[in-house]
Amino acid sequence: MTAGLDHPVEVGVPATGLATASVGDLLDEAPPSRFHRRAVVISGMGFFTDAYDLFVIGTVSALVTTQWHLSTSQTSWVSGSAILAAFLGAFVFGRIADILGRKKVYALVAAIMIVGALASAVAPSFIWLVVARFILGLGIGGDYPVSAVLMSEYANRNDRGRLVGLVFSMQALGLIVGPLVGLTLLSSGLSHAVTWRLMLGLGAVPAAAVVYLRARMPESPRFQAQVLGESQEAARQLALFSEGVVDGPVSVEGKGRLKLGQFLTDPRMLLLLLGTAGTWFLFDYAYYGNTISLPLILKQIAPHAALTTKLAWTLGIFCIFAVPGYLCAVLFMDRIGHRRLQLIGFAVMTVAFATLAAFAHLTTEVAPFLAIFGVSYFFVEFGPNTTTFVLPSEVFPVSMRTTGHGIAAGIGKLGAFVGVFLVPQLQKGIGLRGMFLVAGGAALAGMALSLVLPEPARQSLDSLQEAPRRPIPVPVGSAP
Repeated sequence: MTAGLDHPVEVGVPATGLATASVGDLLDEAPPSRFHRRAVVISGMGFFTDAYDLFVIGTVSALVTTQWHLSTSQTSWVSGSAILAAFLGAFVFGRIADILGRKKVYALVAAIMIVGALASAVAPSFIWLVVARFILGLGIGGDYPVSAVLMSEYANRNDRGRLVGLVFSMQALGLIVGPLVGLTLLSSGLSHAVTWRLMLGLGAVPAAAVVYLRARMPESPRFQAQVLGESQEAARQLALFSEGVVDGPVSVEGKGRLKLGQFLTDPRMLLLLLGTAGTWFLFDYAYYGNTISLPLILKQIAPHAALTTKLAWTLGIFCIFAVPGYLCAVLFMDRIGHRRLQLIGFAVMTVAFATLAAFAHLTTEVAPFLAIFGVSYFFVEFGPNTTTFVLPSEVFPVSMRTTGHGIAAGIGKLGAFVGVFLVPQLQKGIGLRGMFLVAGGAALAGMALSLVLPEPARQSLDSLQEAPRRPIPVPVGSAP
């Protein structure tokens, strides 16, 4: 029997062998279902939008800079305002989702992305465009913790990395569609002024497609049971996750909330924040700085190449290297281990960037540069780009999970903002080789910092969330 999204019925999960199973136990052992697949698509479309909106700006800023005669600093603000806002959005909406619940924030952030994309498309001036992109970035930042944590909390323990990774891998489509849209519009004969507006406005389409569906998704049963103490209601929601009747009673959990001050002063939580936020910051510095600045990098390597040629090269890197990297991460990360995969990815990034820095001809000849940069891109996706998203959705206690993920994602986006501003300046000041040397140092530091994190692959979420001292109890059935 199948449950609708709004009206679940009591069909449940396979027996766990426990006389009284918790909601977490039932979810951990539930097999992948149609609901999980649907949740991946609905959450993943947000990340398609995120990637499209964030990475299409590299081409858009090149067109806008020419049209509006912007300075280097103004161009960086066009490129970086959405990323700076994502830093704030992840913090704010991550915290709200732990207070009001994940579901309430889920549709809101998609609606904000629609407003920001449409406002960007009709921008009459530099200031308007920066503000509109800032609004867009608030929604993008908020989407990170909510989508990651909801999928993590819906998932079973054996497939959690794969399912959360699938959500994030929708970013790959955004990376491909952005250059494709740019190539199509630039080749159509439309003016550059019309082209960049269409490129920005189209970002509203996928976000609009999922607002309604997101509003109908259920609240996380783990959050209901462990934070709100609504274990029986959470058990009824389990109808969405599997196809067998729940036999026997479901244990009442109601573990309660932690205060923010407790979370931010507990030594173990601070170590987890250092590991998740620090590695994300270091990774995003290198990733966003290099990716959004890729048109400028390619311009220096091949100064006479047309914009459409450079877009085609960018598209080739994404299709040949990035997409297989995403797929391999989804297929193998639960077997390899989430932390271990992050270590592997950072290690290869370090070697690739150091190689580009060490040999001058690699930054003056297109083919060898694209090959080595492409290898780094494969291990970016088959590594920290995926794992920095997955790990914070697993290691924090349920009552602080979106808060912790939001802090990590926000600090990560701060790293991206620094990269967007700093990479062009480094490229001008110390050259491409010096810029890649700095990026290699960031990757090496990210590898070292990953060692403070636990390995959560195929473990129960409950077993990972050893709570900080003095949890604040919430009576069963009480409001958040």
